[in-house]
Amino acid sequence: MALTKETTSSTIKKYGASEKDTGSVKVQIALLTQRVQQLTDHVKTFPKDACAKRSLLKVVGQRRKMLKYFERTDLEGYRAFIKELGLRK
Repeated sequence: MALTKETTSSTIKKYGASEKDTGSVKVQIALLTQRVQQLTDHVKTFPKDACAKRSLLKVVGQRRKMLKYFERTDLEGYRAFIKELGLRK
């Protein structure tokens, strides 16, 4: 259920400043978004998996906190990034 190395590295290349830029807000939000999509698919397939539901809620909360921080620090970048990822807000 975890993200593969290939998807993680491609996301880092796409949103990061360099290949080793794993700590930037954009990269972290993009990785959390991929994780949310995976967990959502899993929960739809296995609706009685309470651990997966809890994990999904935790990841969504982490992503929400990161998005709030990004919105506070760089509003225009936040709006463009939300549009690029296809998130509602």
